Amino acid sequence: MQLYNTLSAKERADLIEKAGVDRLTISFYTYAHLKNPQLVRNHLFIAWNELDVLGRIYVASEGVNAQLSVPAPHFEAFKNHLDSITFLNGIRLNIAIEQDNMSFLKLKVKVRRKIVADGLDDNAFDVTNKGVHVDAEQFNALIEDPDTVLVDMRNHYESEIGHFKNAVCPDVDTFRDSLDLIEEQLKDNKEDKKLVMYCTGGIRCEKASAYYKHKGFKQVYQLEGGIIEYTRQVRDRGLENKFLGKNFVFDERRSERISDDVIAVCHQCGSPCDTHINCANEGCHLLFIQCDNCAAQMDHCCSTECQEIIALPYEEQKKLRKGKSVSNKIFKKGRSEKLKYKSGCAP
Repeated sequence: MQLYNTLSAKERADLIEKAGVDRLTISFYTYAHLKNPQLVRNHLFIAWNELDVLGRIYVASEGVNAQLSVPAPHFEAFKNHLDSITFLNGIRLNIAIEQDNMSFLKLKVKVRRKIVADGLDDNAFDVTNKGVHVDAEQFNALIEDPDTVLVDMRNHYESEIGHFKNAVCPDVDTFRDSLDLIEEQLKDNKEDKKLVMYCTGGIRCEKASAYYKHKGFKQVYQLEGGIIEYTRQVRDRGLENKFLGKNFVFDERRSERISDDVIAVCHQCGSPCDTHINCANEGCHLLFIQCDNCAAQMDHCCSTECQEIIALPYEEQKKLRKGKSVSNKIFKKGRSEKLKYKSGCAP
């Protein structure tokens, strides 16, 4: 019985191209009490592998967080499988605004301690006592209220390329960092201000809303379905779009364009740009924003040092990175001293 991915990304990409079948990029999450996450993990992998589902899925005792790609002809079978599982029956699926058949190239279903790394002690508060969910129309009305504080619950590299008008965007590397920072900034307004939050698909706001209610905030709201569902509702209902720029996504696409506004700059020259790339040096792989001119001049690298390394024979490059972990550099995402410019989140 196959329980793990056996194909390389290149092999999978070749199969997808040969198949010539459109795929749907989808995300969903749910908080649920799972007694045996490993058993759930194995069940999902076996069922989804048979349907040629690809993606990155986290299973924990608190629920499931999934970003995946499904062949369009298999969508109904995939949805039927979800509905056959009690805690996933009828779950809302966030279908990507921009589709790409290569958004995921492997099926990875992993058991984690949490489905989002929030660093919180869930036993200290009631995670089910959540904020009020609002749709796009309600959200638009709320954020025009002068008594509202709109907060972006994402990390700096996400909000840098796109955010809602007048949002507070914490300059943080992790979701956990933003929780304390926001509480401190708004400590004098826990009762008189409406705290309205948003994130990519809703999962971070789900936990944050319960946390802030526990911390004494009286009026807590969250954008249901996040930026993805907001964009869909805005387009379907003909509502005013109040999101500027791109929505950062965690797959090979890296982003979805929501508006024509380019609110970020190239991290190397400062010209308008909102295209994230990973440094071509595999020993670095830093995520940063780079324009086409700098990409040509720097060979898709973040620094001259990395540019010199990729000019070496491949075997020498492998020797240089042997035994070294680059996870911290990837995690810092744009926090390199070699990068001169950073956009920030200006309303």
